[in-house]
Amino acid sequence: LESLPWGSGPAGGETDPRSPQAGWERECWGGGTWPLSHPGPDAVSPPELRAPMGDFVLVWEEKLRPPKKRKAKQPPCEGRPRDRHEQWKRKFLNNLRGAGLLTEKVRETLSERKTIHYLKLSAPWDVLVYYAEELCLRAPLQAQPNPDCNSSDEVLRRLRVPNPMYQQVPNKPSDFYTCAFRKSKLDRFLGSDSRDTYFTHTQRHRIVYEILARTAYGKRKHAEVGIERLLNEGIYTAAFPLHEGPFEMPEYEVPGEELNPRQVLYHFWAQWRCWYQYQPLDHIREYFGEKIAIYFAWLGETRAAGSSLPADLPVLAARRQEICESGGQFLMCPLCDTCQTWNISEICPMAKVGYLFDHPGTVFFSVFMSFWAVTFLEYWKRTNATLAHHWDCMDFQEEEERPRPEFAAMAPQMEQNPVTGVKEPYFPARARLSRILTGSMAIVIMVRAPQDAALPSARASGANISSTMVNLVLILLMSQVYTSLAEKLTRWEMHRTQTLHEDAFTFKVFIFQFVNFYSSPFYVAFFKGRFVGYPGQYGKLLGMRNEDCGPGGCLIELAQQLFIIMVGKQIVSNIQEFLIPKLKAWRQKRKLARVRGSQISQEPRRWEEDYELIECEGLFEEYLEMVLQFGFITIFVAAFPLAPLFALLNNWVEIRLDAQKFVCEYRRPVAYRAQHIGVWFFILEVLAQISVIINAFLIAFTSDFLPRLLYQYEHDSQLRGYINFTLAYAPQSYVASNHTLYKAFRDTSGSYTLFYWKLLAIRLGFIIAFEHVVFFCLRLIDWLVPDVPESLEVKIKRERYLAKQALADNHDVLLTVSPDSPSPGQCAGRRVRVPMCLLGSVCPARVSTSREAHGIPLQGQTWPPAPVLPTMPV
Repeated sequence: LESLPWGSGPAGGETDPRSPQAGWERECWGGGTWPLSHPGPDAVSPPELRAPMGDFVLVWEEKLRPPKKRKAKQPPCEGRPRDRHEQWKRKFLNNLRGAGLLTEKVRETLSERKTIHYLKLSAPWDVLVYYAEELCLRAPLQAQPNPDCNSSDEVLRRLRVPNPMYQQVPNKPSDFYTCAFRKSKLDRFLGSDSRDTYFTHTQRHRIVYEILARTAYGKRKHAEVGIERLLNEGIYTAAFPLHEGPFEMPEYEVPGEELNPRQVLYHFWAQWRCWYQYQPLDHIREYFGEKIAIYFAWLGETRAAGSSLPADLPVLAARRQEICESGGQFLMCPLCDTCQTWNISEICPMAKVGYLFDHPGTVFFSVFMSFWAVTFLEYWKRTNATLAHHWDCMDFQEEEERPRPEFAAMAPQMEQNPVTGVKEPYFPARARLSRILTGSMAIVIMVRAPQDAALPSARASGANISSTMVNLVLILLMSQVYTSLAEKLTRWEMHRTQTLHEDAFTFKVFIFQFVNFYSSPFYVAFFKGRFVGYPGQYGKLLGMRNEDCGPGGCLIELAQQLFIIMVGKQIVSNIQEFLIPKLKAWRQKRKLARVRGSQISQEPRRWEEDYELIECEGLFEEYLEMVLQFGFITIFVAAFPLAPLFALLNNWVEIRLDAQKFVCEYRRPVAYRAQHIGVWFFILEVLAQISVIINAFLIAFTSDFLPRLLYQYEHDSQLRGYINFTLAYAPQSYVASNHTLYKAFRDTSGSYTLFYWKLLAIRLGFIIAFEHVVFFCLRLIDWLVPDVPESLEVKIKRERYLAKQALADNHDVLLTVSPDSPSPGQCAGRRVRVPMCLLGSVCPARVSTSREAHGIPLQGQTWPPAPVLPTMPV
């Protein structure tokens, strides 16, 4: 280890600039590789430095083909791509060893045609210490109690009520006051005397992956850097950290403290019997990282949605009795050109069901759900802040991101990065803008296509159950098409970083899916039956009569569509999430078993078992499914008040399915850091705002709430005769029959009555009053409720105080006054070196940290001069 640059002081490990190794150091983005003597491609680390298991595994498959006689006409350069890949692989492995990683190569010959190579990578202590400071990892200063972050558990404990949702999970991670890691203060941190356990597994994985992402394998001008591009090129087939043992429980009973972390997660989280219990979020974060843990924390909070109950039953009974006991009194006009007349008493069963959704309680429930949506988002911001501080990622900021592998491979030119000062692939902003505008036009065209195609199909089918089921199938098929199209458009736009690429892809997919899933309910709610006309003067489009609502009205059809689309999608998605990972894992195991034959080991090694698992597919599909569900329970809750109940049941199932995928089916993902759910929170806020307006229009124009209210005010408070009042006789000119009725507020000549104009004014006034009152209350809640709890602010101040006490001493604060300083009361000419935790309390002209002790250049930030130099011990 003395040959490593961090093992021999500030000047250790320096390489002659004329040497080829130094060239690789210059070509590596962001630094992070230190050239050593390059061993051969099959060399391994010395046994005394070799890790027993490894932090990371690289896998590549080699096809063994028998030598064939070369034809005379065969071009001599046919073998060059394969040779180039081998050269890249050799250089990449040499640079990894030059970066200080320990390697151990395992070769497994499966058959005469294929060999699988496993390369285990481990980071020694000096590499971990260096990158811990480079990546600003948090180090423990002082232990503190680790209470459960469940508000309901705290309330029940204060009320002395037993909590069946609480479970005692063994091996709970400890909680500490932390600050940014500094190698020079290593002895001040807890546990620094135990090098084997000081860094957690997820921290070691993150550090090794950072080295893999920075290491170059080819020419700099071709952006041949990082493991991600090597995976895209097919040079490596997999790169993943290892699971910590099997997830199956041992056959014999063992204490919970002796279970490995994966078994703890499976036994206390992923099993179906844990459906009603709290999630062990600290264990999830300790094993999978903050990004995945925050997703499951957010998913668990969405279970707070409730369901509604019918109200005002006596008034509803009067309306139901009027329809069901009408007999043949009300003969209705045909609903289409080929339909027959019908009697209103025939819709008695449908009217009974419709009154469960269309009653005055629906209005109050819509208001409640609007408040619930915003209150939930406010509550989640506070919960997210608590979890981010608890998991030491509140002040986390993304490092300067490297260009994506696809961007680096296809960028037409090179430009200097204004932040890092390094030349990297560049795509002109004007060209990207033109591509974005072109892609937006494609989005508009694709969004309009399903709308135009859905209207005639809905007119022909009458929006019955069978047509809605067919519509659901088409929606699910188009969902795959839209996702593929959005991915191609986003790649074509050439976004530089992975974050920009994911954000653009997320917005495109959400717009596509929003129209795909919500266009049919929007049509039924706001367009169907609005342009029908009246008998003798029916409105037509392209020679076809405009579609009217069914006998039960448009609201019952809307509730039917929402039920089938929402619940049907939930069922199909859950079946896919349950079967597809198992089928992919079975296919992977069968593929390896077929080539292994009789060479299957009786005791497969850990890296072999993990390679048989499937690659983690990320959280995009999971977030998208939950966000669309959030739209169903907020936007259309006035038409389908039972949507929150089905969402609650689905979330219980979703948590267990996702937990089983991550624990049992997926390879262990890299433990990425994150402090929030990203762009999805902005989308949720937009949906919450849209839901207020949509619910106002649904109550005003689709439901019978306002017509009933006006009738009660002007005619009868018990709604006697209301059904007859809402019907109008067909005009005398109607050739079919002048004794039939149709639902409208018109006179015998077809003109609107005065009641219709009064009702229209009330509807418009209700929409304005509804959205103004709700938005005002929501803004008031947002203003009154702080995003960070007061108790958390105290903890943050306490942590900063402890960090200042632990890291600030006489040896760390050096004040050097230059001889040409103008006066003792000014900062000009002074150079101060202070700990990182004291940067907010001093006013130096330039700051340098302990990174200078490692020979790492630091671009200091010039601060404005202060009138008085603060008093500090020297």
